[in-house]
Amino acid sequence: MTLLAPALQAFFTGRLITQRNSSPQTIAAYRDTFRLLLCFAHQQTGKQPFQLDIDDLHAPLIGAFLNHLEEDRGNSPRTRNARLGAIHSFYRFAALEHPEHAATIARVMAIPTKRHERNTVSHLDLDEIKVLLAAPDRGTWLGRRDHALLVLMIQTGVRVSELVGLRVCDVHLGTGAHIRVTGKGRKKRSTTLTRETVQVLRAWLKERQGQAEEPLFPTRQGRSLSRYTVGLLVSKHTATAAGNCQSLKTKRVTPHTLRHTNAMLLRAKNVDIATIALWLGHESTQTTHIYEHADPALKEQAIARTAPLGAKPGRYRPSDTLLAFLNEL
Repeated sequence: MTLLAPALQAFFTGRLITQRNSSPQTIAAYRDTFRLLLCFAHQQTGKQPFQLDIDDLHAPLIGAFLNHLEEDRGNSPRTRNARLGAIHSFYRFAALEHPEHAATIARVMAIPTKRHERNTVSHLDLDEIKVLLAAPDRGTWLGRRDHALLVLMIQTGVRVSELVGLRVCDVHLGTGAHIRVTGKGRKKRSTTLTRETVQVLRAWLKERQGQAEEPLFPTRQGRSLSRYTVGLLVSKHTATAAGNCQSLKTKRVTPHTLRHTNAMLLRAKNVDIATIALWLGHESTQTTHIYEHADPALKEQAIARTAPLGAKPGRYRPSDTLLAFLNEL
């Protein structure tokens, strides 16, 4: 066995799990990165994963792996950068534990993240929201579950990972109705519910009849929905709604689109960016500023303050002192 295998084991058990107490989601993402990388290295070198050394995973091979992710697996630059971040994290650990490989590690650490285009924020308008919420067949158990799920996502802006983690005991429908959410970095927050959402959830919980620790939105078998399944549900009901709303046919609606929709609804009500950041569970308001860029009302206000094209420059002077006096009253 070479140094790579024990180094990877120490990285996951010692660094990520013991020292950093990383979340299961982080560990799973890093695990998947190295599973893909080791399989790619096996194809390139002919060595079994347990035979690979740290120097076998050199910068040219890592670069080829990143290109493979985009060209062969169809991953986006964001996914490529996330995989590279996991690799960099391991090599920072390896630099301390195995300084004899410093040259290889330095070259890998020098691989930069890839710049990429930032798409405009996709969100639903009020008419599209109404049509989407009417799409589930509320004559069935699954339809009532999906309707309650969509209402909660649009009104609270929870992440799909937060949604599938909600339990019955996380919903409080009395005075100050809210849900308790565990977000990124295991940060907990409370999100207030509107009267409409309270009514929908109260009816759903009455029908749900679940124990406190059971999932709020279960499968038929009583298990938690997966993030993938929630994505399929959103796509399914969007396709149904598109039959009654032409604009939905041109939009790719995902669970994150519903999160953006919630933020844009708050922005339309002139809620400040700091409050929206707290509402969505953002670590920094820099992330939330994308909604200012997407807000057409802000741009309309800016246009209203500009002078018309072709207007003669210069300071305005009233033509009549009496009218000027009356205008200033």
